[in-house]
Amino acid sequence: MIASIPSIPVARPALGEQEAEAVRRVIHSGWVTQGPEVAAFEDEFAAFVGATHACAVSNCTTALHLALKAVGVAAGDEVITVSHSFIATANAIRYCDALPVFVDIEAGGYNIDPNLIEGAITPRTKAILCVHQLGMPCDLRAIVEIGKRRSIPIIEDAACATGSEILWNGQWEKIGKPHGDIACFSFHPRKVITTGDGGMLTTSSPEWDRKFRLWRQHGMSVADTARHGSKQVIFEDYEELGYNYRMTDLQAAIGREQLRRLPGLVRERRQLVGAYCAQLSSIGLSLPIEPKWARSNWQSFCVGLPFELDQRAVMQMLLDQGISSRRGIMNIHLEKAYSSHNSHRAATLLDRSVSAQEETIILPLYSGMTDIELLRVTEALRQHCAEAIKDGPLLIS
Repeated sequence: MIASIPSIPVARPALGEQEAEAVRRVIHSGWVTQGPEVAAFEDEFAAFVGATHACAVSNCTTALHLALKAVGVAAGDEVITVSHSFIATANAIRYCDALPVFVDIEAGGYNIDPNLIEGAITPRTKAILCVHQLGMPCDLRAIVEIGKRRSIPIIEDAACATGSEILWNGQWEKIGKPHGDIACFSFHPRKVITTGDGGMLTTSSPEWDRKFRLWRQHGMSVADTARHGSKQVIFEDYEELGYNYRMTDLQAAIGREQLRRLPGLVRERRQLVGAYCAQLSSIGLSLPIEPKWARSNWQSFCVGLPFELDQRAVMQMLLDQGISSRRGIMNIHLEKAYSSHNSHRAATLLDRSVSAQEETIILPLYSGMTDIELLRVTEALRQHCAEAIKDGPLLIS
């Protein structure tokens, strides 16, 4: 019997014995919820990105919610962002009873078009929420300048961008320094580093950081660590509405190990993307472009298909060969949850956003991906492109 060919996932978390040992250490410590490991992870993450403050939370969606709340987004306000993003970007705005205002993405990329932002601003605009999509930094300098000129806070949805860099005043700096007002990160398993799930907020504002820490723990006036470590009895107070948005020490211990490995993981992903581009440059695909002022962590590798290829057909043919893929990034305004007239406002046409969803696919990319696996992906695409050009569009009936 011929052994089946191993499947190639679209992503795979880079977890090993170091992370397992870190979890074991926390279990034996007896403190598994938000505690000393979370505090250490926050300090180390802040130092890594160059931020004054870092606050760990349960995931990036909760981070976005707290960031929007901190800058004052409330009922009746508007927040300018993109539809071309995971739905959590807009959901966090609606958690504040505010309205997502969508503008289109840039030509030739997947990030917000800064040239469309000012035209979307109204007296109700309370924040601009930009997304570093797929790990590629957006044109943050242009966006920050708009924010300063119009006195509008800039929140970065950096869910995919841990380890990405931007050229800022002649120096390479990490996304999350932050260059806007608040940056929000995800540690979901699809991201370059993971804690199983989890998030982080970075900011230079001590007052916002204080609010994050208050709100993430039900509005409790005294942290668990302080209360349990005190030699005197302390009764906590709850002076305002808070949430259960805490990260556990189990997660943070994994995160600390992942953060130590992050530079190497990014180098590996950048090498894999270089190999992808070399293999795919001549077969008619549109390859992502990294601006001179950006260094992506390449959280995902997204390619545009030539008109001869049908997206679903290509993905199915790859899957038939044991190769997983994903369609291009979703458009929030096309989802049923955003179909009502009061769920969002489209400030511009969203044609480029829709095209990006329908005409691109995300290819496998992960730490430990072998040359053979990458060659299987590229050869499958090469063959299908050649067949499409010869026979016409490949469609699923």
